[in-house]
Parts: sequence; C-alpha cells; structure tokens
Amino acid sequence: MNRQKIVGIVHRTRLVLRSLLFVAILVIYLQGIKVPGFLKLAVWACFVSAILGRSYALKHESNGSQKHLEVNYIPTGRPYVKTTKDRDVLMVALVWIGFNLIFGILHLTGTIDKVVMLLLGAAYAVCDEVCILFFCPFQQWFLHNQCCTTCRIYNWDFAMMCTPLLFVPGFYTWSLTALSLALLLQWELAAHRHPERFEKSTNDYLSCSQCADKLCAHKKQIKKQRI
Repeated sequence: MNRQKIVGIVHRTRLVLRSLLFVAILVIYLQGIKVPGFLKLAVWACFVSAILGRSYALKHESNGSQKHLEVNYIPTGRPYVKTTKDRDVLMVALVWIGFNLIFGILHLTGTIDKVVMLLLGAAYAVCDEVCILFFCPFQQWFLHNQCCTTCRIYNWDFAMMCTPLLFVPGFYTWSLTALSLALLLQWELAAHRHPERFEKSTNDYLSCSQCADKLCAHKKQIKKQRI
C-alpha cells in the first residue's frame, strides 16, 4: 500500500474515532454514566502518542505536520519567499483565543460545566479532521495557503483541541494541554529559527512532487461537486 493511501486511511480513521469520542462524551453527559478509569487512560494515551509522534519523521503523517523537522528539509537552492503574513497568523491566534474566552467565561461563571468544555474539545478534534479532508476556514478566510502541506499553523491543531481543557483541572486534561503547548512551542521556534523549512521556495519537501498525501485533490474534487 502506497503512502498516499496510508495517510488518507489514517485521516479518515481519525475522523471516525474522534466523532465516536464526541458522541460517547455526549451520551455520558446526558445519561450521567460513570466512565471507567481504563477508558480515560486509553483516550489519553492515544492523544499523547499522537502529539509525541509529531516530533518524529513518521510515514503515516502528512508532510505538512513534519516540515519543521530538520530531517525533512530538502534545499531547493532558490531564494526564500515568504508566503504567509505574520499578521494573518496573529489574527488566527487572536480570533481563536477570543472565541474560546467566551466559553471560558461561561464555565467560570457556572453557566456551563466541565463536561461541556470536554465536549467542546472533542468537537474541535472532529473539526480538525474536517479541515484536513473537506474544508478549512483558516485556509480560506485567513492564511490563504495553497494546501495543508504549506499551512503555517498545521501543528497548532493539538493546542487548539486542548484549549477548553485549560478550564478542566485534572492530570489527564492538563498533561495533554502541556504536551500540546510544548509541540506548539517546538513548531514556533522552528518557524522563527528556520523559516526556510516552511516555504516551497526553499524546501523541496513541500513541493507537489514530494507530497504523498494529495489531500488537496480530494478537496478540489469536493469543490467541483458543489459547483
């Protein structure tokens, strides 16, 4: 099985599993079911392994999430051309923080409880795969990147998923949040110290010929069907 099929299967599997997780949390919330400790541990371990995996060159991960790694830098010899504006990246961060502050305030004032915050995090996890496979508002409305491979904020995803968990004290929630922020820090340090790794003009790893994901083709097909 070639890498393109593997990556596609991985993303679709994640979409299904994350959707099931969201439904499970919703049912637990509505029915008042007590969750066994081993299930919490299993979900936590899955997300921990996914976060830690972003720091290594893995074949089942897409190029966009691995471009910050030195091993994946293939110099083109061409001049560096910056395609994403810093102000657009900052705008995404401000919009995300502002949007989640609303839920944070609602939680702190007792309007919504911690399970709703967990539901929100699970919903973000589902939306992450929707962005990759179908439609990404950050790409279309803010960054205008060509595809996921060239996305400047690709590895922000886990930090975004874990944002609501900041308001849910506990080992599982805060450890996941800490790891996601560590990944975000690693990503941002690489972006500022080695910007050449993040641009097609200087990193051939991001070229279409090197891309094994071809997720953009899937999105284009869906766009044509809409038209």
